[in-house]
Amino acid sequence: MRNETIHIDNTLEGNPIVLKLKDVMLLTKFRLSTLVVFSAVMAYLLAIPSTLDVNFINVLLLSLGGFLVTASSNTFNQILEKDIDKLMSRTQNRPLPSGRMKLIEAYLIAGVSGVAGIIILGVCFNPISGFLGALALISYAFIYTPFKKISPIAVFIGAIPGSMPLLIGWTAATGSIGIGGITLFAIQFFWQMPHFWAIAWLLHEDYKKAGYYLLPTSGGKDRTAALQNIPYLVCLVFISALPFALGITGWVSLIIALIAGLVFLIQGIQLSIDVNDKSAKKLMFASFFYIPIVFIAFVIDKI
Repeated sequence: MRNETIHIDNTLEGNPIVLKLKDVMLLTKFRLSTLVVFSAVMAYLLAIPSTLDVNFINVLLLSLGGFLVTASSNTFNQILEKDIDKLMSRTQNRPLPSGRMKLIEAYLIAGVSGVAGIIILGVCFNPISGFLGALALISYAFIYTPFKKISPIAVFIGAIPGSMPLLIGWTAATGSIGIGGITLFAIQFFWQMPHFWAIAWLLHEDYKKAGYYLLPTSGGKDRTAALQNIPYLVCLVFISALPFALGITGWVSLIIALIAGLVFLIQGIQLSIDVNDKSAKKLMFASFFYIPIVFIAFVIDKI
């Protein structure tokens, strides 16, 4: 029986449909897209009057629309970088540089998912949500992506579409951007700098092969670059208190957000002291935990 199970699993692994599905997931960066959906849904739940009266159909539509727009952005990103991806170890096996997927297939996926996602956000919710979805797609794929070869300022440009899901979720619920939406946008914006710079630190050598220099200083992995994280982390700690100040959340999530922010800040300070990959990895993992912990706390505290 055990051998039969293994045979079935191996057959599925070699199935052309399964392999194509895996390539589509790689092309659209499925896991990243689901994280974006998480941010949009959290903002939506924070914006509605009561999470006890949540419309689950709207949550599903927001998730679908946000996922499709993000999938389109990621696909256009890989289309534009298909030749560059061949140069880096971590991207050589992507569907386009490896030759497993034709360029026309990628364009079709990017185009259909982008249009469908924007329509869902604009029609099922409101024109502002649709516009923000289109803005996120265009700024990520066609401004951030080419800028990566020009200047480290690309990180700041990329942080705008990277934070847009919070505004999309908020406007989907309220019909307007509002101070609450801007606050949530700011939390994710300031989070993204240490998050991305930690990743850029660990992948610095691989990025250099493609001509990307995404750390904030010309010295690469040095103390000056490490110190750049600290102002953003300090701002993040203070900004994370704004949802409480605005009456969106309560005391419990305020304390959780402050503790999570201080832990994140300590890791940033540690990197500036140690200046090594081990500390950069700790900072990266701290960033992975920060967003889900803080936003889940915000939503639960509102119930």
